[in-house]
Amino acid sequence: MNSTTKNLSLASMFIAIGIILPFLVTMHIPEIGRMLLPMHFPVLLCGLICGRKYGLIVGFVLPFMRSFMFGIPVLMPNGVAMAFELAVYGFVIGFIYCMFFRKNIFSLFVSLIVAMVAGRIVWGLAWTVLVGIIGGYFTWEIFIGGAFFNALPGIVLQLVLIPAIMIALDRAGFVRFNRNPSGGTVYG
Repeated sequence: MNSTTKNLSLASMFIAIGIILPFLVTMHIPEIGRMLLPMHFPVLLCGLICGRKYGLIVGFVLPFMRSFMFGIPVLMPNGVAMAFELAVYGFVIGFIYCMFFRKNIFSLFVSLIVAMVAGRIVWGLAWTVLVGIIGGYFTWEIFIGGAFFNALPGIVLQLVLIPAIMIALDRAGFVRFNRNPSGGTVYG
């Protein structure tokens, strides 16, 4: 299977996971979803595994698909802002990770943290513009609360589970971290 076909298949799988995972994790309760961020996981993994352009596309279409299929997230302004946020997650994590010569836990964490910060900044900017269009207001306090304090459980889960999943995929031979000359995997 060529890499384009493989990446398209994987991107489709990540979209399917992104559609189903919120049901399994949150029982479709929006407050739990805002805390655990279940749609972020497949987008971040897609950016790491398939690359930045697939991560961007999966991140952008996933909130729209869920909104049209299930009404959650509510399309305006939440779903639209989330589409930009997740697109940035997928693009940035794939872009930063591919820039590293050595693919290891360090490069994974740097890519993950930069993507998480960039995505939250874009989410805040999108909310500011969208709420301004519909005649509301979006304060600095709302941004900090929504982007960081309310999302803290999901942020911690991402920092723990994304590297754990990538290590498991490396051990299974699906995604490879760089090898040191003695043949062992470089995790640090």
